Amino acid sequence: MGDLLGVAVLGAGHMGADHIRRLDQVVSGARVAAVADPDRARAEAAVAGLDHVTVHTDPVAALDAPGVAAVLIASPASAHEEALLAAFARRLPVLCEKPMVPDSAGALRIMEAELGAGRRLAQIGFMRRYDTEYRRLKALLDGGRLGRPLMLHCTHRNVSSPADFTSAMLINSSVSHEIDAARWLLGQELTAVTVLRPGPSAGAPGGLLDPQFVLFETERGALVDVEVFVNCGFGYQVRCEAVCEAGSARIGDEHTMVVTTRGGAREEVAQDYLVRFAAAYDREVQAWVDATRRGEVTGPGVWDGYAASAVAEAGVRALETGQRVAVDLAPRPALYAGR
Repeated sequence: MGDLLGVAVLGAGHMGADHIRRLDQVVSGARVAAVADPDRARAEAAVAGLDHVTVHTDPVAALDAPGVAAVLIASPASAHEEALLAAFARRLPVLCEKPMVPDSAGALRIMEAELGAGRRLAQIGFMRRYDTEYRRLKALLDGGRLGRPLMLHCTHRNVSSPADFTSAMLINSSVSHEIDAARWLLGQELTAVTVLRPGPSAGAPGGLLDPQFVLFETERGALVDVEVFVNCGFGYQVRCEAVCEAGSARIGDEHTMVVTTRGGAREEVAQDYLVRFAAAYDREVQAWVDATRRGEVTGPGVWDGYAASAVAEAGVRALETGQRVAVDLAPRPALYAGR
């Protein structure tokens, strides 16, 4: 037990419970040492059958629990800033689910705190960077065989949205993944956002502007468009096509099981992100555990979390005003150079 990385998991909901399972059953080199959730019964249910785990309703108490050497934050975004700052104060390495924090001002406070520590402490959970198809596309674009990227066409569809989902959340929650993926795939910052709104789908809850068409501009002239449709009703679909000067490449075409029976065939369609990106989450958490045990922090970091928040904030303003909105990014500190 002593050789394993003891992890405090903050949040025992849908995402947190899955990470608890992953740390216990999939990832090597780590164990769940503590869990915190305002709903104690939910936390206890998530760790049922696990030994040597303390359960808390206060996230800070979980950070101070015996055996905790790292933190995985899977609580609602509104609770991330307090948890990150508490972890940084204790010099605890962190894997924080996206969005890092809900707004760019909070993200700047997180960045200031990490800079004050003098080294990277947090990895942000943009798991698409660990997906096999996304990594193949990244390698292809970096290799230059297709020439300069001109456009990315992206699709992000969910079966349905949670009851409390807002029109702004289509951008700052759902499209935040495309924001990070585009920055990473192209190696460019996003500089402006325009949001177009078709008539809402009949399947969208009253008042929800769903779907939306989001257009990003980049610092070197590429364009990125995202169709985000969070109440499509039939499945979870994520696709991306890169169009370059000498060719194109597309990922996300659901190479899944096809079941053939009398009279026809049926192809499976994933129903949520934990199915579609299960292997990516496994690789992400394993990479974080391995790096943490080496005393390193790798993967997307606080600057990436800040940039995603700043771009999403501009996107929400574009949604609200109907105007093209420029992205206002702070200068990039040397600690994050080249990332």
